[in-house]
Amino acid sequence: MGKTTGLAPWLALLAAFALPAAAQDAVLFRNVRVFDGVGPALSAPTNVLVRGNTIAAIGPDAADPTARVIDGTGRTLMPGLIDVHVHMTFGAMDMATLQSPGLTPEIAGRAAAEGAEKMLLRGVTSVRDMGGPIFPLKAAIDAGQVRGPRIWPSGAHLSQTSGHGDLRAPHEGPRRFTGQLSRAEQLGATWIADGRDDVLTATRENLRFGASQIKMMAGGGTSSDYDPLDVTQYTLDELRAGVEAADDWNTYVTVHAYTPKAVRRAIEAGVKCIEHGQLLDDATLQLMAEKGIWLSLQMLQDDSENMDAARRAKRKPVIDAQQTIWARAKAAGVKLAWGTDVLFDPAVNAEQTGFLLKLQPWFTPAEILKLATHDNAQLLALSGPRSPYAGALGVVREGALADLVLVDGDPLANLALVGDPGKNFVVIMKDGAIVKEPK
Repeated sequence: MGKTTGLAPWLALLAAFALPAAAQDAVLFRNVRVFDGVGPALSAPTNVLVRGNTIAAIGPDAADPTARVIDGTGRTLMPGLIDVHVHMTFGAMDMATLQSPGLTPEIAGRAAAEGAEKMLLRGVTSVRDMGGPIFPLKAAIDAGQVRGPRIWPSGAHLSQTSGHGDLRAPHEGPRRFTGQLSRAEQLGATWIADGRDDVLTATRENLRFGASQIKMMAGGGTSSDYDPLDVTQYTLDELRAGVEAADDWNTYVTVHAYTPKAVRRAIEAGVKCIEHGQLLDDATLQLMAEKGIWLSLQMLQDDSENMDAARRAKRKPVIDAQQTIWARAKAAGVKLAWGTDVLFDPAVNAEQTGFLLKLQPWFTPAEILKLATHDNAQLLALSGPRSPYAGALGVVREGALADLVLVDGDPLANLALVGDPGKNFVVIMKDGAIVKEPK
């Protein structure tokens, strides 16, 4: 398999954004009520001192004469939100742009960078990118050249031929017979990897570029052309190859899968996380709970004017099933995580935090915010030493990383505040730097 191409143009483009955050040696949030990411209630009014990129002290006596003071006046200070299923590139462009012969790394990079800044300004301070070109954008964000969330990158997702990640145009033949990488592979979007050897190479290639976890396609999808929703993808041996290669690097494999058959095969192979799973039965949910397998679940948008009829038809069983899956997974005791999985419809990204409101039939506001902060951070931590950032996230506690949002009101009493971050998120801080200033 060849090396992913196009990184240098991306980096040159992204460097041009040069949007540094407002740095501050110390910041004191005074007179705030704290949602710590775990407990079911807000604290009494208190102070939170940030020094550098960590929370240095919490309490009514927390102070620093050199600190910049932000008066909370009783507002709520909470952890930055975490979305564990995003596609920073695929979510930033529509399908027509992605399939255009004129698509270049520069065009993709600009769209992804613009989307990343908007995402951060929604209070989403960390994400897990679940497949696609990502490494140049992550590097630019980490270097302060672009504003965006912390990214746990998967890199190009792994797909069998005719699988959910087979993004070839009809005229593109298989690499095995033609010797040519598909255009999607050249752009770093996917690896079409058949057989144990190809899976090992694709996994190791992503790890070489800095993947924090590996994403494999274990079943059919709703946004792909070649595979029906019900099909099971990758043999047990192929899945095990990815798991073994990832485990050698002390990280894990997560899989795209909806059905019990696909999920059970993945669990047998040693996969530690399932993406989606809306079509799972109770017996498989119970198996996941017993084995401690994560379910990274979404409450997807019902429909969009940008979806064609074929995609709407493929999505219908998933959309119907998501009305019961959250309650059944919760009752089974499955480790749950939350993500949005916006694809090919950039306008929907603006509703990212509003997707949390869709969970209210099954969870309290405190449970929902815990899911999108503390719990999601625990899934990020599954990357172990491959995690790109050291320190605790998803909580407001002494010693944790200072990714914080100051909310104008009490989101535990009115979760709708989270659905309108432009209006209600007064201050957004990432890594101790203020990225949205109070007005």
